[in-house]
Amino acid sequence: MDVLIIAPEVPAYAHPGDAGADLVSAESVRLEPGRRALVATGVRIALPEGHVAFVVPRSGLAAKHGITVVNSPGTVDAGYRGEIKVSLLNTDTEHAYDIAPGDRIAQLIVMPVSRARFIPVDDLPESLRGEGGFGSTGYQNGVSA
Repeated sequence: MDVLIIAPEVPAYAHPGDAGADLVSAESVRLEPGRRALVATGVRIALPEGHVAFVVPRSGLAAKHGITVVNSPGTVDAGYRGEIKVSLLNTDTEHAYDIAPGDRIAQLIVMPVSRARFIPVDDLPESLRGEGGFGSTGYQNGVSA
């Protein structure tokens, strides 16, 4: 699929078969402990109709430094033509994290999306799960399943 793009650095896939292409920072930002910032990427895209792009965290930044995307996944709709900015959060309570231009800060996943047609009804059909919500499937090894 072709995606039209305006960018100082085009997002790239690190490995064959990767789902996410790396987004890089277009500015210097210092994320103090527990703080968040909206970080510019300089990337603007035109997605084909029927597609969406999701901005998601980079696992290495999360695991090593506690840096995550606040509204993950961030949604880029097909009609949006503005700059993709990443809302980053430093979850580390002690150490600041410095971001420089060109640093990989998030990933962009592009995929097809279906549009739902919502049909109002008075009752929903029964299901095996029913209304069971958070933790309703029990626990295994002390972790909620």
